[in-house]
Amino acid sequence: MKVMTKKAALGGLSLLGAAALLAGCASAPEESTETGAAVPDFQPCMVSDAGGFDDKSFNQLSFEGLTQASEELGVEPITVESQAETDYAPNLVSLVDQGCDLIVTVGFALSAATVESALANPDLEYVIIDDAADNDFNGEIDAPNIKPILFDTAQAAFLAGYAAADFTTTNKVGTFGGMNFPTVSIFMDGFKQGVDYYAEEKGKAVTVLGWDGTDGLFTGGFEANDTARQTAQSLIDQEVDVLLPVGGPIYQSAAAAMREAGRDIAMIGVDADFTETDPSVADLMLTSILKQIDVATYESVLAAGNGEFDPAPYIGTLENEGVGIAPFHDFETAVSDTLQGELDDLQAAIIAGDVTVESYLAG
Repeated sequence: MKVMTKKAALGGLSLLGAAALLAGCASAPEESTETGAAVPDFQPCMVSDAGGFDDKSFNQLSFEGLTQASEELGVEPITVESQAETDYAPNLVSLVDQGCDLIVTVGFALSAATVESALANPDLEYVIIDDAADNDFNGEIDAPNIKPILFDTAQAAFLAGYAAADFTTTNKVGTFGGMNFPTVSIFMDGFKQGVDYYAEEKGKAVTVLGWDGTDGLFTGGFEANDTARQTAQSLIDQEVDVLLPVGGPIYQSAAAAMREAGRDIAMIGVDADFTETDPSVADLMLTSILKQIDVATYESVLAAGNGEFDPAPYIGTLENEGVGIAPFHDFETAVSDTLQGELDDLQAAIIAGDVTVESYLAG
């Protein structure tokens, strides 16, 4: 069953609040090979959303960043996986009770529970992935001890949309999401803008199905299930030959539908490079829209462990290399010879401000 919804301003920044948070953004995370003296008995912790740490996507990347930082700090992290939304608050209570000094919560779905926990435990430090911790939408973080880590993935999705428009032979590309949260629809926004930009620049009529900038196709959740497969199938039935599923494990259902289609269809991944995190779908992957979640998590945990926790929001962009797109991998010989060069030029133009990509995180 497909769910059509209006674009919601839930689980993230409001349009009015985005600029306020952007004004106080932290600088880009940088790879570090040196650490200071770790805080004695520092205990980092993490709780996943319902996707779990093996989702091949943002939960897994967050876990990898935590693991790397913990190894460098010489500490053993405490991690807990949520099975359902009802687990979020109890899992946070459990981590507080276990003496955590820093708690990383993964995903916008944990926003309310994170804010509640942070307000109740002002001496602890919190990092939340993919959410602004601004549940009253006033442009301010709801608790002073929470660091939001966000990504303006519309910029990278713009590049992916451009590539999809160049690659398609049916002139129809599609996208669908798990739920209509800003951190989901931001991919779809950028993707459509990139397709439309290509169409205007090249005079090639390419249609985006599944998202029109306001309304779109959503499964109602982030599980790899029959609903996700049927949603993908509905786009495939409309002759889409490039598909962007946005929402963790739902890509697995999309891949199953694509393999059953009996024709060539390419997929675009989100968050991680799916060719690397899930080689079973490597032959389907045109590219992936990347968030450097592992790097941002690593830097945040490392800073906290060194007594340098900074609650200022971090927003990944093309300019600070917090977002990007993966190589074409198996499709390198299938894309046009000029595409990579055009994407390089387009990325430079976006960074320079010569090409505008609209999103709720754009300053």
